[in-house]
Amino acid sequence: MAALELRHLRYLLAVAEHGNFTRAAEDLHISQPTLSQQIKQLERTVGVQLLDRTGRRVRLTDVGDVYVDHARRALRDLSAAERAVHDVQDLSRGHLRLGATPTFAAYLIGPLVAEFHTRHPGIVLTFTEATQDRIESALLADDLDLGIAFTGSHLTGITAAALFIETLGLVTGIQDADPSPEPLPAQALHDRQLALLSGDFATRSHIDTYFAEHRVEPRIIFEANSIQSIIEIVQRASVATVLPDAITHDHPHLVPVLLDPPLPARTVALLYRQGAYISTAARTFTQTAYELVGSRGYTSP
Repeated sequence: MAALELRHLRYLLAVAEHGNFTRAAEDLHISQPTLSQQIKQLERTVGVQLLDRTGRRVRLTDVGDVYVDHARRALRDLSAAERAVHDVQDLSRGHLRLGATPTFAAYLIGPLVAEFHTRHPGIVLTFTEATQDRIESALLADDLDLGIAFTGSHLTGITAAALFIETLGLVTGIQDADPSPEPLPAQALHDRQLALLSGDFATRSHIDTYFAEHRVEPRIIFEANSIQSIIEIVQRASVATVLPDAITHDHPHLVPVLLDPPLPARTVALLYRQGAYISTAARTFTQTAYELVGSRGYTSP
């Protein structure tokens, strides 16, 4: 009976997601009549109508909306319980789902994942590059185990543990390097051509806040959702950008430009879902992250 009830919950969630019995049945690989019968059986079991079938699109009733919220949590917790049961303490096997914002994919994720794999080659790591809000939503939905982003305001249910302090600076290509050792006043950026991350990303918001505070309006001639794309154009065109210092130091064809005042630093953090089961792989990855940033000389928070 327990297995039948779990199947009912998954069927209900599929119908709620698609708003249509036919598409939900296709997604579940069962027939539409079977799906309808199973949902009706679930409604008889709970004693209430969960779906409104009168319109062109199937919708949850008010009580159905409440029931689905609990069903999602129940299935998520069950999935976490299954992972806990199969969690291998010696790390000979396992799976870790990691998410990070694009700037970290450019300088942190590579060496961090390489070090973790060297130590624990039996762990399969799935990496997702996304904006911070999507990472936090994925953590809450139990689609990720761990995120790397920034401290600040977070979605309810997200816990942040400070990892290191990240500093950013203005960067040009070698062809535009200024030999002067004097810092460049922030106001000198007015009308300067820049290539920056798009507005969806926390890094761009951080940069825009700096510009607004100093009443600077540079010319944004190129926007991208990829750090690598920005690096490529800066190396080849007379355009500047703003990057974490760690990225600049790793690229010999990029030249840092001192700003006065400098861009404010920000705190990088490991993000978790409050109350979530933390696997041995996630705990060990966290330890590896702290050891790596320490060995690289990143500033402690």
